[in-house]
Order: sequence, then C-alpha cells, then structure tokens
Amino acid sequence: MTQAETQPPQVVFYRERSGRVPIQNWLDGLPAEHQEKCLNAIEQLQERGRYLRHPHVHRITAEIYELRARYGTIRYRLFYFWHDGNIAVLTDGIAKKTSAVSQRDVQRSRNRKRQFEQNPALHTQEIDYA
Repeated sequence: MTQAETQPPQVVFYRERSGRVPIQNWLDGLPAEHQEKCLNAIEQLQERGRYLRHPHVHRITAEIYELRARYGTIRYRLFYFWHDGNIAVLTDGIAKKTSAVSQRDVQRSRNRKRQFEQNPALHTQEIDYA
C-alpha cells in the first residue's frame, strides 16, 4: 500500500470543463428518500475508502467501480475511480434496471477518468454533505 493509500479517503465529484457536475445533477433529480440512500453510500465510501467491500462496492473493470445503494426494489449505481491512491472520484449515477451494467455507462466513466487525469484541478468538485 502506498503512502497516499494510508491517508484518510476523500470523495469528490467529477466536474466537466463547462462546470456541470453530472452526478450532482443526477442526485438532485432523485426523490429525497432515494437521494438520502445514495448519500449514505457516499458517506460510507468517505469513511471506509478502499476497505468498503461487496455488497456495497463492486469492481466493474480494472479501473471503474460501482458504489451500490438501494431504495425498495430500485438499485442505484454510482460509478467512480480511484485517483492518487485515496481519492474516489464519482462520475455518474444510474438506476439499474437489468442485471448487467451498460457498457455505454462504463465507457462514459472511463472517458471522464481520462479527462480528470489530464487536469485534476479543473475536473474536481468538492462535496460538503457526504
């Protein structure tokens, strides 16, 4: 484990060049009770970092993970990746309707990861409620 990975975990949102924060917009569109479940999952990720495991987190690819939340029968997935060892960057959220995650959603997160890595300062949106 690197020195960065021993630091307390941090969770941030991905911000587009335009200033739009896709996951924030997605969360804001959820009913309050559903949003609370997703925010609780984000808080767990903030507290436990890489130690948060299945069933709360699932690795989709070598670089993209999904943070899982549920409200009743609705399964929510919040996509993220790790940067500098201990920074989880949340890129997207979906309400999962099938057993498989859409490759389009995974590719969008991969693209955002590449953009983030080119200029982390430009693409970082701090969050203050998780």
